[in-house]
Amino acid sequence: MDSLPESFKTVRGEAEAVIIEKKSRFIATAAPAVSEESAQGFVASMRRKYRDATHNVYAYVAGTRGEYQRASDDGEPSGTAGLPVLETIKREGLVNTVVNVTRYFGGTLLGASGLIRAYGRAARGGILAAGPVERVLYGRMSIEADYSLLRPLQRELAQNGCVTVETLYSHLVRINALVKLPDSARVVKRLMDITNGAAAVQLDGTEYL
Repeated sequence: MDSLPESFKTVRGEAEAVIIEKKSRFIATAAPAVSEESAQGFVASMRRKYRDATHNVYAYVAGTRGEYQRASDDGEPSGTAGLPVLETIKREGLVNTVVNVTRYFGGTLLGASGLIRAYGRAARGGILAAGPVERVLYGRMSIEADYSLLRPLQRELAQNGCVTVETLYSHLVRINALVKLPDSARVVKRLMDITNGAAAVQLDGTEYL
């Protein structure tokens, strides 16, 4: 199995942008899509929301490596709608992202070049509204130690860019933290060094942050 990428770029959340081109109204809605199934579910929800629209064009790039890509012109001339939306997603370097562009026809034909420009411009507006963001792969780390080691451990975690998720207090202190995966072996060694091996440090799984 291929290893997970250290980072990828997607959008922060769902958002929309609207442009008007020769009286046609284009509503671009962008959203995260962690799988092909979630992308298709989002598209279906947009079709229900804008069931009275002339066209509901969409494209998505799903999978952290962009393994799944699809685009639909939804009745627009071939290559003038879905493909410009897909190319906009790819040009922004995004994966796990779906964009639906709804068009209400304004009575004036735009021609092939006009459609390509309009759908591409609308898609980019939706993406910018949704907030492009980089997701970085972290390892989940738990540390158990005596209370006297709490401050040195917290300081070392902060200095190494780790994210403390929670700190639990019982007979020992337990810190649950996230460490950038490429740094994990080095950070674990450093924590053991500063505590003279008195801390119990474990890595268990990964997640994107």
